Amino acid sequence: MRLLRRPRIAEPKISASEQELFGGPLRYDMGWSKHEYARLDLTLWGALKSLPHLVGRTVALAWRTDRRSLVTVGVTEVGQGIATAVKLLAVNAALHAVLAAGTDVRGLRHALPAGVMLVVINSVNAVLASWSTSAAGSLEPKVERAASEQYLAACERVEMAAIEDGEFRELIDRAQYGANEARHMIGSSVAAINSVLSLVASGGVLLSLNPVLLPMLVLIVAPRGWGVMRVAQQRYFSTMTWIEHLRASRVLSSLLTSVTAALEVRVHGVGAYLLRHFTTMSHTAESEQERLAKDKARTELAASALQGVGYLLTFTLMITLCLTGHMSVAVFGTATMALNSGSAGIGALVSTMSQLHEQSLYVHDLTEFLVKAQERAIPEGGLPLPERHRTIQLDHVSFRYPGRDEPAVKDVSFSIPLGSVIALVGPNGSGKSTLVRLLSGLHLPGEGQIRWDDVDVARADRRQLFGHVSLLTQTFERWPFTAAANIRIGDPERTPTEEELRASAVYAGADVDIAALPRGMNTLLGKQFRGGSDLSGGQWQKIGLARAHFRDACMIIVDEPTAALDPDAEQRAFDQILGLAGPDRIIVLVTHRMAAVRHVDRVFVMHEGHLIEQGSHAELFAVEPRSRYAQMYRLQAEQYDTTLPRPARPTAAESA
Repeated sequence: MRLLRRPRIAEPKISASEQELFGGPLRYDMGWSKHEYARLDLTLWGALKSLPHLVGRTVALAWRTDRRSLVTVGVTEVGQGIATAVKLLAVNAALHAVLAAGTDVRGLRHALPAGVMLVVINSVNAVLASWSTSAAGSLEPKVERAASEQYLAACERVEMAAIEDGEFRELIDRAQYGANEARHMIGSSVAAINSVLSLVASGGVLLSLNPVLLPMLVLIVAPRGWGVMRVAQQRYFSTMTWIEHLRASRVLSSLLTSVTAALEVRVHGVGAYLLRHFTTMSHTAESEQERLAKDKARTELAASALQGVGYLLTFTLMITLCLTGHMSVAVFGTATMALNSGSAGIGALVSTMSQLHEQSLYVHDLTEFLVKAQERAIPEGGLPLPERHRTIQLDHVSFRYPGRDEPAVKDVSFSIPLGSVIALVGPNGSGKSTLVRLLSGLHLPGEGQIRWDDVDVARADRRQLFGHVSLLTQTFERWPFTAAANIRIGDPERTPTEEELRASAVYAGADVDIAALPRGMNTLLGKQFRGGSDLSGGQWQKIGLARAHFRDACMIIVDEPTAALDPDAEQRAFDQILGLAGPDRIIVLVTHRMAAVRHVDRVFVMHEGHLIEQGSHAELFAVEPRSRYAQMYRLQAEQYDTTLPRPARPTAAESA
């Protein structure tokens, strides 16, 4: 009776190695994992009942992409179903002719037309199958491409606040698999339709031969369908039960081969430790594979026994019909073939349906994402910005990130005249980077206004605003493109000359580094590619500065730009950044290097989201010791003052 009960997922067995290394099983949540257990609640009847809906969704997606290929697939699949039915009827005719001939060999010529018909039907079926495969093969990549374009375009349009929203980010992660699964749904739907038509053809032939045979088909295919479903569920349940164990094993494998872990693996002897735990966990997993194999053998044996009972009852009925004159021997043979064909079809259908069910969940995620992304997209159009603005004004601006109680920026007001250089300073978490995002239009204020002259940013054309801004942050993107493309991507819609790219590289001091590369400007910057090169952190920051120079925006925001530079390069970088200033440009500098802000026009000091001080370097020092800026400046300066005594270090005896 245990075999007849529906399988249930068991609690994962936690090995001693998992407990020691990970504190228990690894349970990742990367967005896509929401559907890891998608097949657990799928039953045979539930799968069959959901088939029209799932196939209908695939057909609708394919119809929007390539109608001709979709119609071709539909016509050829229906044609194959009809061919299957006609083939069985031709077999019936051939059997009638053969049996009617008896011992008269000359009578076999009456079976020749049916034989020719079988050859023709097989040829037509082969052509239809080939045509269907070709059309489906053409349709699948088009569906994937169309879905991918929709997904990527929606990602590019959403507000920055949506990207930083954990719940929306999870939907983005799940939806990325929708395009690939949409492609697979084409093949799964074709296979499902093929199996259904095979069943319908077999059932139709049995109905035409003798109506009482149709219920017998159900009696035979039901055990086969149950067996296939149960084996698939047991395998799936086992995978889900042991998935954390397998993840942990993969983590150990990756650590043993990792470049970043290689130093400690060797010097600290971590390799043998990890390998020992990997071996222990592998031995633990072997017992599950043995259990799974035994359960599969028992299930298949039970399904075969039940199917055998169905065949026995069916053959008993058919023999009885033959003995009583209600069925011919030829019909008996044809019915046997139809029953076998239907039995094979149900096995393929059940397997396909479980895949189709899971694939549909990811496609649904993609559909849900597209709807929500449209709701949270950056608005198209808006008020135009002034051609030459005079000032940017922040008026009682506050901003709170989604899911946080405290605002990151609280009631901040100041103005930035065109042609000025300002600095935002303060400790980590003080709101500097948030202000940068607000100034660049990536976030809109929750309260208050940011105005470019008289135009409220919340009502402005945001795409136009982005066109006026250049961002250079500490974590700017290191694109895996050529050196030239990494500079040009600062203004990707502009077609530059070689001289323009070289001028930006020279300004940033990156020209020497680029000249040393194997192919100069055409060198691919990415060691993961064959023939690619990489740059040091400092060299990359020069590329970033060249990118900002090439963009030539009216507001350049530079956030911690010199973290990877040596002192000489750092000073040159600051000089070059300040050299970008001009009467038609605003420079916003965010840095912890207090010496770099001495010569800016105005310093804004942030603390816990509030603007606590503002003024020039001299003005803020004039109110010392009350000035927070002056305290920060002197504290950092003392680190370079050689006249101050060094802090005492403990002796060896004290350390012991």
